[in-house]
Amino acid sequence: MHKISKLAVLTSGGDAPGMNPCIRSIVRTAIYNGLEVVGIRRGYQGLIEDDMFPMGTRSVSNILNLGGTILKTARCLPFRTDEGQEIAYQNLKKRGIDALVAIGGDGTFTGALRFSKKYPDIAVMGVPGTIDNDLYGSTYTLGFDTATNTVIEAIDKIRDTADAHDRLFFIEVMGRDSGAIALRAGISCGAEAILLPEKETAIDDLIENLKSGQSKKKSSSIVIVAEGDKHGGAYDIAKLVEKQVKNYDIKVTILGHLQRGGSPSAFDRVLGSRLGFAAVNALIAGKTQMMVGLEANYIKLTTLEEALTQHEFKLEEDLMKMAEILSI
Repeated sequence: MHKISKLAVLTSGGDAPGMNPCIRSIVRTAIYNGLEVVGIRRGYQGLIEDDMFPMGTRSVSNILNLGGTILKTARCLPFRTDEGQEIAYQNLKKRGIDALVAIGGDGTFTGALRFSKKYPDIAVMGVPGTIDNDLYGSTYTLGFDTATNTVIEAIDKIRDTADAHDRLFFIEVMGRDSGAIALRAGISCGAEAILLPEKETAIDDLIENLKSGQSKKKSSSIVIVAEGDKHGGAYDIAKLVEKQVKNYDIKVTILGHLQRGGSPSAFDRVLGSRLGFAAVNALIAGKTQMMVGLEANYIKLTTLEEALTQHEFKLEEDLMKMAEILSI
């Protein structure tokens, strides 16, 4: 059993709203339990470059409402090498750090698991922070709720101009391997069609759907495209449709990194706080090589191995069927 006295925290990979509330929770929970806390800047890159600093309760004041991450983040190729991980390990050891909390997605967890297997005297705990909501072991990941609300707000505004001009808008949202944002945003905004990487949509069916909308005197149409759709991005799909749907003025909007920013929602603030609290307590209890998640509104521990290898995270079938029916 790992008995820890000093832990470090980092954020890695893509930033996600809710990371700052999670950092705040980790720092204050650790200090409450008599542990020292060290912040690592720029993820694994900062771990290799020894870019670390002590954190106290006041160092995380007034960050609940901030998007992004106060610790910064980066992708770090050197950490994938044995040499890079050895440097990171020595930097932790010389500072007396015996536990690491890594907030991020599957790339972050892959690095954390490999590092922990190589250096098991450093306890490691993962916190799922990714707007894609695609990690096994947690119903919701940090940032997903905020990103979805950002997309909904943008689409509502686009709908106004689409209605004013009888326009057909193709709106591309993030989700290379997961259509979670696209599905919920599409239902929330009454999209005429939602194209997801998990479900292949025939272009002919999409065109018939849009033509049917025209015959029913719909004044506008919104098609949401997850960036990982098998037919390509929104521009590619719009070109295919444009050849056969003549009466609409077709426009394309790529929401892009707009979805990552902004103040975290109440849900993500509470989720980040719960996961941070649970991560520290799990480390204190001697757990390692695990991820804290939320399922059925309860905290659940999943091994990092499972989180990375299980592919049972699927979009809800009832939501996908409902989206088809409600778009009629």
